[in-house]
Amino acid sequence: MSRVSGKTCIVTGAAMGIGAACVRRLAEHGATVALFDMQDDAAEELLAELLAWGADAHYWHVDVAREKEVRAAIDEVVARFGSLHVLVNNAGIAGINKPTHEISEKEWDRVQAVNVKGVFLCTKHAIPHLRRSGGGSIINLSSIYGLVGGPDVPPYHASKGAVRLMSKTDALLYAGDRIRVNSVHPGYIWTPMVERHLRDSGATDLGVARTEVGKLHPLGHMGEPDDIAWGVVYLASDESKFVTGAELVIDGGYTAR
Repeated sequence: MSRVSGKTCIVTGAAMGIGAACVRRLAEHGATVALFDMQDDAAEELLAELLAWGADAHYWHVDVAREKEVRAAIDEVVARFGSLHVLVNNAGIAGINKPTHEISEKEWDRVQAVNVKGVFLCTKHAIPHLRRSGGGSIINLSSIYGLVGGPDVPPYHASKGAVRLMSKTDALLYAGDRIRVNSVHPGYIWTPMVERHLRDSGATDLGVARTEVGKLHPLGHMGEPDDIAWGVVYLASDESKFVTGAELVIDGGYTAR
């Protein structure tokens, strides 16, 4: 169980959902894990679980849309653990679900600040440390909606398309530094964010809504956070040393049509 042994990994949006699954699987396979989030209670609970396992981990309260917080936290991670090898840019919000012409500038900007600027800022301040480590892996969580369109949540879809192309650009920019950059594209995964999205879309029975949305995937069901976390472990590990600028699609066949 040592696929990422000796690697220090930052996971943003680490407190729950896909982020928490990534944290658990990375720690399980030997990584030192830095948790970034703003949901202190959930993050501290997860940290306590990791420490009880004997994992090396710590939590930082970080708003990824604020550069000073991002820079300070990443520097503190390296000061505490000695190096940085992996950045998982997972933090994201769904934002408002309105047609484009009804969205306010503030509503639009908030989604871009977290989902796009957050990836930019974390990448910007991780790069110098990854260079000093002799290379590493940046894993950006995009979405099926970074690959195909959908008639809802326009700010979210725009943000995830941006993350996809940011990943490819940075893969080319930093390949010479042996820093790999890839995007992961989940289908519908049963997480608190998807639950909120279904409620905001008018679902009154979440069980029924989960089943119906699951049918959109050829495999016939939604995914679980671990389905994504195992892909992240692969991209964090040296097993993927020849993979950069790629799109890892984990979507139950959603985009195969």
